[in-house]
Amino acid sequence: MNAHLQERRIILKHADDPSYSNLIGCYLREGGYETLKKAFAMKPEEVGEEVLKSGVRGRGGAGFPAGMKWKFLDRKSGKPIYLICNADESEPGTFKDRQIMYKDPHQLIEGMMIAAYAIGAKQAFIYIRAEFHEGARILNRAIQEAKDNGYCGDNILGSSYSCDLVVHRGAGAYICGEETGLIESLEGKRPNPRIKPPYFPAVLGLYQCPTIVNNVETLCNVRHIIEMGGEEFAKIGKPNNTGTRIWCVSGQVMKPGYYEFECGALTLGEMIFGVCGGLRPGRSLKAVIPGGSSSKILRADERFSGKLKDGTEFDWGLEDIPLDFDGPASVGSMSGSGGIIVMDDTVDIVEAMANINAFYAHESCGQCTPCREGSLWMRKITQRMCSGGAREEDADLLLSVANQIEGRTICAFGEAAAWPTQSFVTKFRDDFIKKASETVEEKNSRKLQLI
Repeated sequence: MNAHLQERRIILKHADDPSYSNLIGCYLREGGYETLKKAFAMKPEEVGEEVLKSGVRGRGGAGFPAGMKWKFLDRKSGKPIYLICNADESEPGTFKDRQIMYKDPHQLIEGMMIAAYAIGAKQAFIYIRAEFHEGARILNRAIQEAKDNGYCGDNILGSSYSCDLVVHRGAGAYICGEETGLIESLEGKRPNPRIKPPYFPAVLGLYQCPTIVNNVETLCNVRHIIEMGGEEFAKIGKPNNTGTRIWCVSGQVMKPGYYEFECGALTLGEMIFGVCGGLRPGRSLKAVIPGGSSSKILRADERFSGKLKDGTEFDWGLEDIPLDFDGPASVGSMSGSGGIIVMDDTVDIVEAMANINAFYAHESCGQCTPCREGSLWMRKITQRMCSGGAREEDADLLLSVANQIEGRTICAFGEAAAWPTQSFVTKFRDDFIKKASETVEEKNSRKLQLI
């Protein structure tokens, strides 16, 4: 494998080390909590400045600079400040945060304690996805270990600063990945996202108090930023795409899995055909979803041209797209949660769309009518198409429904449901038209040939 295709594991350094356990003894042996001591020797605002200098962007999906989010915090309100770790990893195609929580939980705890100290939070929460039963158990044990050793809880490291950390288990709702929906759930209410403005969490968050919500991977980066310094961290990756990024690759590749690379160090093609060993024998690439199921699909035979934010012109094929925040965004999609879903020529695009639509219809919180009704109708249409009842006008009908959802909902869930349908139908229109002429017998015969 080429040298530049070698991973640079910082966050996942110990994830697959058989001699490393998730107990505090292993973490301390590898220098764990030394960075917390370094942070406590600094002023809280100095810690925040280092995070700002690092340029690290949120790894949960939106890619907003973490240091800038901390800057927005309303510190003058006199209210308590809260820190929440968003561990509700439920975007289809994404499975990176659980690797951290299951295999190296103290890294997350140390990052959270540094972040809590920097923003002045006395109470922090890890909101974890309901299905992560073992993850919740591991985190609770790790938190108790950290408290027993003075790294969490009362008078951390013998100082006057205290911060309690609590694991809160969700109830299995995708919408809780949206930060205000998460906050509503944490307050014990139905997780209906809030309107922004005025309910920006940095001003009016948990219990209407200033709150910072960061993703698991983002908070782990905080630990490494303070360890090496913000300016040194910013040298990893490239401008506006600093640090490493954990990518989750699934679908029809030889070596699916999770990989950590410097942001922009390789292209989408290098990931699929180099790192992941390419497609199965005799198969050809059909499409890729680059950032979890809510990101727009890209065809294998597309060409993309335009200008990057720095003015650089580009002319890329699918395989040339850089794996960073700006590459997928420049071609009309997004890197999102880092979930790369690879589809070869055996994939039935309409059935893949039906699977995605069923997920979003099931997970809509129901607060906004366009999303509640629109996601349900998109599910019904694509299910009917897959059952032999497709019509030629269904492609236009799906687009019409999706277009009436986008931009008409309180939170981004509406876009998450609409974007896949818009891109699938627009880029694979022939597949949807062809479905109208396919009989049930032909569909079953095609499936048998693929087995």
